[in-house]
Amino acid sequence: MKTITMLEFRRNAQAIIKRAIGGERMLLTYRGKPVVRLEPVVDDKSATADDPFYALGDLAAKGGRSLTNTQIDKIVYED
Repeated sequence: MKTITMLEFRRNAQAIIKRAIGGERMLLTYRGKPVVRLEPVVDDKSATADDPFYALGDLAAKGGRSLTNTQIDKIVYED
Protein backbone atom coordinates (compact mmCIF):
# COMPACT_ATOMS: atom_id res chain seq x y z
CA MET A 1 0.00 0.00 0.00
CA LYS A 2 1.44 3.38 -1.01
CA THR A 3 2.03 5.93 1.76
CA ILE A 4 0.99 9.56 1.20
CA THR A 5 2.08 12.37 3.52
CA MET A 6 -0.36 15.07 4.58
CA LEU A 7 1.76 17.63 2.72
CA GLU A 8 1.61 15.58 -0.48
CA PHE A 9 -2.15 15.17 -0.08
CA ARG A 10 -2.68 18.92 0.37
CA ARG A 11 -0.60 19.66 -2.72
CA ASN A 12 -2.08 16.93 -4.94
CA ALA A 13 -5.50 16.10 -3.47
CA GLN A 14 -7.33 15.91 -6.79
CA ALA A 15 -4.74 13.61 -8.37
CA ILE A 16 -4.65 11.38 -5.28
CA ILE A 17 -8.46 11.12 -5.21
CA LYS A 18 -8.42 10.15 -8.89
CA ARG A 19 -5.89 7.41 -8.12
CA ALA A 20 -8.22 6.09 -5.39
CA ILE A 21 -11.15 6.16 -7.81
CA GLY A 22 -8.98 4.16 -10.19
CA GLY A 23 -8.61 1.43 -7.57
CA GLU A 24 -5.37 2.36 -5.78
CA ARG A 25 -5.29 2.08 -1.98
CA MET A 26 -3.13 4.52 -0.03
CA LEU A 27 -2.25 5.24 3.58
CA LEU A 28 -2.25 8.90 4.64
CA THR A 29 0.29 9.83 7.31
CA TYR A 30 0.31 12.85 9.61
CA ARG A 31 3.63 13.73 11.22
CA GLY A 32 4.96 10.33 10.25
CA LYS A 33 2.11 8.30 11.74
CA PRO A 34 -0.58 6.51 9.70
CA VAL A 35 -3.99 8.10 10.28
CA VAL A 36 -6.28 7.41 7.31
CA ARG A 37 -6.65 4.77 4.62
CA LEU A 38 -7.74 6.11 1.25
CA GLU A 39 -9.37 3.52 -0.93
CA PRO A 40 -12.16 3.27 -3.46
CA VAL A 41 -15.65 2.65 -2.15
CA VAL A 42 -16.64 -0.88 -3.09
CA ASP A 43 -20.07 -2.39 -2.71
CA ASP A 44 -20.46 -6.07 -1.89
CA LYS A 45 -21.34 -6.93 -5.48
CA SER A 46 -18.08 -5.61 -6.90
CA ALA A 47 -15.70 -6.70 -4.11
CA THR A 48 -12.73 -8.55 -5.49
CA ALA A 49 -11.59 -11.89 -4.16
CA ASP A 50 -7.98 -10.70 -3.92
CA ASP A 51 -8.79 -7.96 -1.39
CA PRO A 52 -7.69 -9.32 1.99
CA PHE A 53 -10.27 -7.21 3.83
CA TYR A 54 -13.10 -9.30 2.40
CA ALA A 55 -11.38 -12.54 3.45
CA LEU A 56 -11.05 -11.67 7.17
CA GLY A 57 -13.82 -14.06 8.13
CA ASP A 58 -12.06 -16.89 6.31
CA LEU A 59 -8.73 -16.05 7.97
CA ALA A 60 -10.09 -16.10 11.52
CA ALA A 61 -9.42 -19.19 13.61
CA LYS A 62 -12.34 -20.57 15.58
CA GLY A 63 -11.72 -19.98 19.25
CA GLY A 64 -8.73 -17.78 18.43
CA ARG A 65 -7.71 -14.77 20.48
CA SER A 66 -8.80 -11.23 19.63
CA LEU A 67 -6.35 -8.93 17.87
CA THR A 68 -6.03 -5.16 18.09
CA ASN A 69 -6.77 -3.03 15.04
CA THR A 70 -3.05 -2.36 14.68
CA GLN A 71 -2.26 -6.08 14.66
CA ILE A 72 -4.98 -6.72 12.07
CA ASP A 73 -3.74 -3.87 9.85
CA LYS A 74 -0.21 -5.25 9.98
CA ILE A 75 -1.35 -8.75 9.04
CA VAL A 76 -3.71 -7.64 6.27
CA TYR A 77 -2.07 -4.57 4.74
CA GLU A 78 1.66 -4.96 5.37
CA ASP A 79 3.64 -4.69 2.12
